[in-house]
Amino acid sequence: MNLPFYIARRYLISKKSHNIINIISAISIVGVAIGTIALIIVLSVFNGFDNLVVSLFSSFNAAIQITPRHGKTFNINSFPVAKIKLIPGVIHLAEVIEAEALMKYKDNQSIVTIKGVGEEYNRMTGLDTMMAEGDFSLQEGDKDFTIPGYGVAATLGINLRDYLNPITIFIPRRDASFAGAFEQAFNSEIIFPSGVFQVQYEFDIKYALLPLRFASKLTGYEKERTSVEVAVGNMVALPTIQKQIEDVVGGNFIVKNRFQQQEILYQIMISEKRYIFMILTLILIIATFNVIGTLSMLILDKKTDIAVLRSMGADQRLIRRIFLMEGTLISLIGAISGLIAGAFICWLQIRYGFVRLGAEDSSFVVSAYPVLMKATDFFTVFFTVMIIGLMAAVYPVYNIRKIDTTMVRNE
Repeated sequence: MNLPFYIARRYLISKKSHNIINIISAISIVGVAIGTIALIIVLSVFNGFDNLVVSLFSSFNAAIQITPRHGKTFNINSFPVAKIKLIPGVIHLAEVIEAEALMKYKDNQSIVTIKGVGEEYNRMTGLDTMMAEGDFSLQEGDKDFTIPGYGVAATLGINLRDYLNPITIFIPRRDASFAGAFEQAFNSEIIFPSGVFQVQYEFDIKYALLPLRFASKLTGYEKERTSVEVAVGNMVALPTIQKQIEDVVGGNFIVKNRFQQQEILYQIMISEKRYIFMILTLILIIATFNVIGTLSMLILDKKTDIAVLRSMGADQRLIRRIFLMEGTLISLIGAISGLIAGAFICWLQIRYGFVRLGAEDSSFVVSAYPVLMKATDFFTVFFTVMIIGLMAAVYPVYNIRKIDTTMVRNE
């Protein structure tokens, strides 16, 4: 057996001459464990919220969005739709028309972004699973319907069961002169809602979905589109598919994946996770100060053992390795127990959701704090704890010579 490890293990589990050293050793282990638990729980909760946000945005944003680099629209007849559909991994493609419009329902009105989409849009996003009211139905035969966001519907006071008062949509004419009458400056159409979607506040308060044919008629975009959205079958292959689409469409178009479409939000989430990790790491560093105190007192308690080891031929390097191993064992036990306890608490939250976000009847998307455990977080936390513990053990260990010299002089 490795001699430093054997002696360090004996020192850790054996009763010391002063009981306070055993207490401080236990406190050191508990402190490291609590710091580890906090890191694992907080990182897992952040992962849960990140995953929740991504899933919500995935319900609205397509995997890939293609927009013109210059101008607002492009001619769909000259767009390489067929070539994109032939790219391996592309399963759906939807033409999109987006425009700012005024929605009016009874005496209420609101500025919204209308989004005209084709029949494939629902298969691309799964937005039908995010319906707050009604059904996901944009067209039935020659009838067209709109699906506003929850915020838009609340602002307008829309009642899905009101079959007498339709929603009127106004949009500026492309060739209109505002010097004339209001009716001559705007195109307007009436439409009834079939449902209300609820994804995320940013979308809910801004968008209203329309059939592509209705949006084309309203905006006057016969062959023009503002974007094309693409769904892929394998998200792992998304970077490859994105690169192939960029090669097909050329430099006149911007191709963005789902994360690039909400780049600022995702960067904020990543930054928040990094900062909270740094803050908790600082707290963990403070907790490991107990390791310095534990080793310092243990070295003082084992002065006689150090003298015996030196008389038996042990050099300073071996003695330092013993107490460095002692500090490592304290950090190791604290880290492993903290990881196990943290994982268990996260599992309880995933299984039972005992820490809730609000009341049972709250309008949150989820009722309890979402948790997602990742192996990379466990490895990162483990190595962080071990490195901090090792650094904390260095100072008292390298002061053994001073303690040893004083002891010899006294003798």
